[in-house]
Amino acid sequence: MTQTSENVTWLTQEAYNKLKDELEYLSGPARTEIAAKIAAAREEGDLRENGGYHAAKEEQGKQELRVRQLTQLLQNAKVGEAPADDGIVEPGMVVTIAFDGDEDDTMTFLLASREYASGDIETYSPQSPLGVGVHGKKAGDDAEYELPNGKMAMVRILSAKPYAG
Repeated sequence: MTQTSENVTWLTQEAYNKLKDELEYLSGPARTEIAAKIAAAREEGDLRENGGYHAAKEEQGKQELRVRQLTQLLQNAKVGEAPADDGIVEPGMVVTIAFDGDEDDTMTFLLASREYASGDIETYSPQSPLGVGVHGKKAGDDAEYELPNGKMAMVRILSAKPYAG
């Protein structure tokens, strides 16, 4: 799905199209909707004590930030293929690991940039300590990564499959 190196983000064509559609919506219809909300709230009177107005302005700010993020991301994007189903951990793969090699203590996550974060599966950035530790490994390999407290943690890669979501 994605692989970020310096300023380039690798995206599948599907992911690129999805992000481009989001940008077009936020730049067009969504801007019109938020402008109408602001105008309606402004007509209610005193702006200092107008919760609807302040909420709409805050929503507008968040929306404009997302427009800037998407614009920059798409300007630096390179479109490529989804990762191969070769069992090697790389961005765009759903990875299952066992903590300390204990197959009763496992976690499954998507290794991808935050643009793919969803409620369906936990997402870890390829630049995160865990992401860096597991990158390039395959099923059966052990990997180490640094915990926030400075200690090292060991995981065993159980599987790595391309994300289909």
